Amino acid sequence: MDPQLLNYYEAIERASADMLAAARAGNWDEVVKLEGACVLLISQLKHAAQEPGDAVAVDTPALEAAKTKSRIMQRILVNDAEIRHLAEPWLQDLEDTLAGRHRTLH
Repeated sequence: MDPQLLNYYEAIERASADMLAAARAGNWDEVVKLEGACVLLISQLKHAAQEPGDAVAVDTPALEAAKTKSRIMQRILVNDAEIRHLAEPWLQDLEDTLAGRHRTLH
């Protein structure tokens, strides 16, 4: 795997960790901003992955890079799942507000 591609995966992971921290703090504006950064990084990753590169033999460094990519992807997915879990009440409140339903406290 091209080291540049691995750098993109690492940057996406950092952005997803920052999104999770913002979601935990209830800072949804920051979550949305960081989501935009993730979209840009993913677009750049896709573009970089399409560029022709030297053929890489399956060797130990390539296998280690693939394992690293897999671990990064797993952490991104875990972060994403927790962000979605944290966002559910916020999204429900937003939906209720837009629908004109008022939340009452008991």
